[in-house]
Amino acid sequence: MAPQPVTLKRVGAGASMADFMRVPHITQGHDPYWIAPLEALVEAPRLNPRKNPWFQHGEAVLWVAEREGKLVGRISAQVDQNHLKLYNDATGFFGFFECVDDQSVADALFDAAATWLREKGMKRCLGPFSFNINDESGLLIDGFNCPPRMMMGHAQPYYQRLVEAARFTKVVDMRAYLTPMDTALPFKQIKWLKRGLERNPRLAVRALDPSRYHQDIAAINDIFRAAWAENWGSIPVTEAEAKHSAADMKLIIIPELVSIATIDERPVAMCVALPDLNQMTRDLKGKLFPFGWAKLGWRMLTRRSFVSGTRVILMGVLPEFKNKPLGSLLALLTVGAVREAQLKLGMPICEMSWVLETNTQTCHSIEDIGGKVYKTYRMYERAI
Repeated sequence: MAPQPVTLKRVGAGASMADFMRVPHITQGHDPYWIAPLEALVEAPRLNPRKNPWFQHGEAVLWVAEREGKLVGRISAQVDQNHLKLYNDATGFFGFFECVDDQSVADALFDAAATWLREKGMKRCLGPFSFNINDESGLLIDGFNCPPRMMMGHAQPYYQRLVEAARFTKVVDMRAYLTPMDTALPFKQIKWLKRGLERNPRLAVRALDPSRYHQDIAAINDIFRAAWAENWGSIPVTEAEAKHSAADMKLIIIPELVSIATIDERPVAMCVALPDLNQMTRDLKGKLFPFGWAKLGWRMLTRRSFVSGTRVILMGVLPEFKNKPLGSLLALLTVGAVREAQLKLGMPICEMSWVLETNTQTCHSIEDIGGKVYKTYRMYERAI
């Protein structure tokens, strides 16, 4: 018997947001390594134009796919005006891709996204992004045998086949490094770092100051924007987005895990690690009701003992120090400070992600302190 046709429904016009959020539970819920995002705190606010400041410069459409009345996939298509102003490349994005192992379903989803993007004047479809490069990015193509860290995606191995059979081709790979902080930074490097601080009284390294939280976060964002400006696909974080992220991070941030290097008290480099929220939410299945709130609340209060790992989400040195000995010193000083804090807190494992495969300097720096690539994410494109 021939398979029944695939029906696509737009969220808000035939399909509900609950349908959209239910799809990954269908496609990945059997996988012991998949961790459902918290719907009430993460997924729903991110998809809500009234709560996510990305919608101040972006427009998105969401679809779910059904066959014989059953959910079988989902996708988004989005246009980011800040990307278009910066690159002028008639490129739109796709994201939130989830699908059963059926090429006809995947083709229907990608064709719907491509059609909408063409109607918006786009000539290329790039992704996956949820919603742009400052959010979850890339399709997992290697490293399926362990759970993802916070704000990193998971996928089934067949997703890559579905995407490539839909005529998408590789643009660039992004690496996630796992770094054992108890062995990172060999003794000789630690000695060199301490000597560098002693010889330069203008140079200092400190943790985030909770009493001036917003000022420190603003300084970190300024360094991030400058340091990443020339990276592939970079889009500056807006002031509204920075404030939104700062408010979200304040719930889980540990000041000692945020390192800021200064010269004459001016912030010039930073490293930001967050305790892995996924370790706290893994057994909640994305739900906070009826008992998830209580579990998460307790785990947040005791996170230092509950969480064994972190994720470095931001690292950067101002461009004026790039490719200079002082730049290398600043990078290692901030990472070294985070390393010491993690060990004192009993969090010996750190993921550093994501890093473009073309960013050889950062790749080599992480590898020099013992980091190993353990997950690879890929960005795809397709002419439309």
